[in-house]
Amino acid sequence: MVVVLLFVLTAGCGSDSSGPSPQANLPIVIISDVHFTPFYDTGIFNDLVNSPVEQWAAIFQSSSMTDLSSWGHETNYPLLKRVLDAAGQTAGHVLIFSGDILAHKFPETFYALYGKEDPEALHAFIYKTVVFFATQVRERFGDIPVIFTLGNNDAYAGDYQLVPGGAFLADTADTFYNTFLLGGADRKNYFNTYPAGGYFVAEPPGAKVRFVCLSTIFFSRNRPDDGTGTANNIAMAQLAWLEQVLGEADAAKKKVWIVMHIPPGADIFGTVHTYMDPNGQISDAVDFWKEAYQDRFLEICKRYADVIGPIFAGHTHMDEYRLVLDRDGEAYKALIVTPGVSPQYGNNPAFKVIILRGENWEPLDYRSVNYDLDLASSDFSTYYVFSEAYSTEMPLEASLVDLFPTMVMDSPHQRAYARFYDSGHDAADIIDDVNWPAYWCGIGKMDKKEYVECVNAY
Repeated sequence: MVVVLLFVLTAGCGSDSSGPSPQANLPIVIISDVHFTPFYDTGIFNDLVNSPVEQWAAIFQSSSMTDLSSWGHETNYPLLKRVLDAAGQTAGHVLIFSGDILAHKFPETFYALYGKEDPEALHAFIYKTVVFFATQVRERFGDIPVIFTLGNNDAYAGDYQLVPGGAFLADTADTFYNTFLLGGADRKNYFNTYPAGGYFVAEPPGAKVRFVCLSTIFFSRNRPDDGTGTANNIAMAQLAWLEQVLGEADAAKKKVWIVMHIPPGADIFGTVHTYMDPNGQISDAVDFWKEAYQDRFLEICKRYADVIGPIFAGHTHMDEYRLVLDRDGEAYKALIVTPGVSPQYGNNPAFKVIILRGENWEPLDYRSVNYDLDLASSDFSTYYVFSEAYSTEMPLEASLVDLFPTMVMDSPHQRAYARFYDSGHDAADIIDDVNWPAYWCGIGKMDKKEYVECVNAY
């Protein structure tokens, strides 16, 4: 029934009063890890530097480089335009963007092309890139609010180096509030927390849930320690704030959706490539977050598990999910990772469309929408529908929870998960028979020790 309703909705039908209410189902588009590079055509670089952002679209359109970015490269303008056009065609009440507007090594690439290190010029160019992206999104999504979070590359200082209370947060606060959120957040609270650390609460008009947008860059193991304790202070302050916000939602009987960039749990790819031997055994594991922050986050989430709905993340560029809480030895509470638009890590560009029960915004199903770079005549189209691929009939979170244990013995589901992981680029061959336990255990084992034991005992 869920699948039938999904395709009725996406076909634009349902006006017949004898059919299901058009409010019965609601699509929510989620995109992540765009990593837009304005450097893909070096011939127009100086024009971009010397022109106002309002002229950037025309400058990109004047480029002779019209092919979409392929594997190993970040998102150029042709790919950005294509994915936003495709995503914008799916109606919804909100768009969720789970971080990373900017390309990797943005400062280094800018300075190499600019010819010298000029922080003021770099900051101006980064700001224009962010504004360009935000306005391109707004052009496609009309009056639909964009619920967003920052990625680890979204900063003036470079990868994982967002400065608490710094210039990037100050400069982008108004842009994101007005262009993305369309004012759909308490102004006083937003301008108290976003400029401080990039986190905030949003509740657009008509939304049946409260969005809590975290800045998990401050929880990352890859974040450099400046020796002043500032990073630790802002991380712990954010977690204390999260606890307060969840408590307030509980008192108000409001459901909370959490949006973040870097998920908790194992860095599976890093673990496989650093600690796995030829027999599939691992001697250690790499976590995405520092242990103290992950433990505190999970403890808060466990106390407010009934308040928290789905959790959305990005960062890995892959189509995956995680179960972040444990109850009587069973993993539950779904964290859905949206695959990246950027095909830099061998994945096809993709995004997700979550289908909700409109009355209470309960996630029912999702479809993955990808662009198959192997096909010259390709375009963004539905790659798979979750309920069809895994033969589920329950609401989405319950289905994800139940899918985890079945993949131990169910070879068809294992193969499906491995195939979908890189959004259909089979040549990437990321998951194989040897490393499969690392990827499976990464779904349901948050604790590092339990994860290592799970992989080695599989």
